[in-house]
Amino acid sequence: MQDEYDDDGKLVRALITGERAAFEHAFRKHNSALVRLAAGIVQSRAAAEEVAQETWVAVLRNIRGFEGRASLAGWIFAILVNKARTRAKRDGRWVSFDDGAAENSLAAAFDGRGQWKDLPSLWEEVTPERIIAGRSIMAHVSAVIETLPAGQRAVLVLRAQEGLAASEVCEILGISEGNMRVLLHRARLTVRAALDELL
Repeated sequence: MQDEYDDDGKLVRALITGERAAFEHAFRKHNSALVRLAAGIVQSRAAAEEVAQETWVAVLRNIRGFEGRASLAGWIFAILVNKARTRAKRDGRWVSFDDGAAENSLAAAFDGRGQWKDLPSLWEEVTPERIIAGRSIMAHVSAVIETLPAGQRAVLVLRAQEGLAASEVCEILGISEGNMRVLLHRARLTVRAALDELL
């Protein structure tokens, strides 16, 4: 059965009318990624949780103004990034998502569609043992993501985990599409190296 809130339009209308279930759906779907992304900007889990909470308050206050020019998730993450940057600036930090790197300086581990050219050995054979070990591996991957530089973490969370369109990610972070691809590529390489090392 399809979730009744999978459609942005239905979810927005339900949020506008104050349906608790709609907010709970949006919160469950996005909150952990919001905190993860904010933590890369504000450098503190506690501050990241506060920024995520401020983001949800802003979403509920301003949902009537959502115009649908971007996805609802893109809009929520744009609010988060603005609040996290404001918090970082207030705390005397400056976070740039643009690393200015040239795309052709990277190893080509992915094809033009963002898929692995050569799968990590983990995915070559699925066995019951590997399924059981999966929880440990996912904890390891999550820990690696937490150590990524802010730009790489932001792009990985928004593009790969949340599935936002490349154009939305670029707009939210204020970076070029080429730089977004470089950051995503580097983040994926780091995660893949960590997986290869673990395995």
